[in-house]
Amino acid sequence: MESLEVTGRTVKEAIETALARLGKTRDDVEVSILSEGSRGILGIGGEMARVIVSPKEMFEGQASEGDAAEVATEIVQDLLGAMGIEAEVAVRHRDVSAKDQNQVTIDIQGDDLGLLIGRRGETLAALQFITNLIMGRRLQHWPRVIVDVEGYRDRREEALSNLARRVGDKVRLTRRAMSLEAMPAYERRIVHIALQDSPYVTTESVGEGDDRRVVISLKTGAPSR
Repeated sequence: MESLEVTGRTVKEAIETALARLGKTRDDVEVSILSEGSRGILGIGGEMARVIVSPKEMFEGQASEGDAAEVATEIVQDLLGAMGIEAEVAVRHRDVSAKDQNQVTIDIQGDDLGLLIGRRGETLAALQFITNLIMGRRLQHWPRVIVDVEGYRDRREEALSNLARRVGDKVRLTRRAMSLEAMPAYERRIVHIALQDSPYVTTESVGEGDDRRVVISLKTGAPSR
């Protein structure tokens, strides 16, 4: 049984469509989100959500973690070569406590790699997206590949988490909602996670397309300061 790449108005809808076609339940499959989609402005310029859904039995007898890391490294090296970028590509050792055990992290190191990161990490995200697509075609399943440049993702995640907590404290003190700058989906997720356990504030993504951002507001019934 092969994997399916499916589109839908939302990620949930796309997954449900794939499950229906495969005759599987959510616990029977692995899901890779290629795009969360967007509604566009006034219904124009929207993008469908795209996912790849793979039956878990496909992973039996497939490439080992070492094989996946080797393939991912080769793919990234080839892509960088095609872009005319000279850099070192290495596998970052995974934390044994990591939740996602089907994940490979590739770190790119070199000089003047800011162009490879791009505005708000958009170029890096595109490189990661293409790498994952090629991985799926070669291995016939989709181990998740994270592509990073000299630890940029870790630094960005820490900066966004700190920003979220600072703004959350300000919202708690002023009792007024505040909006952060527009961010791509994976960065908004970092903000949501940073404040998900706060007893004072809640987060919500609003806006369309490239203007989608996180609004931090006071929880109903939140304790007074």
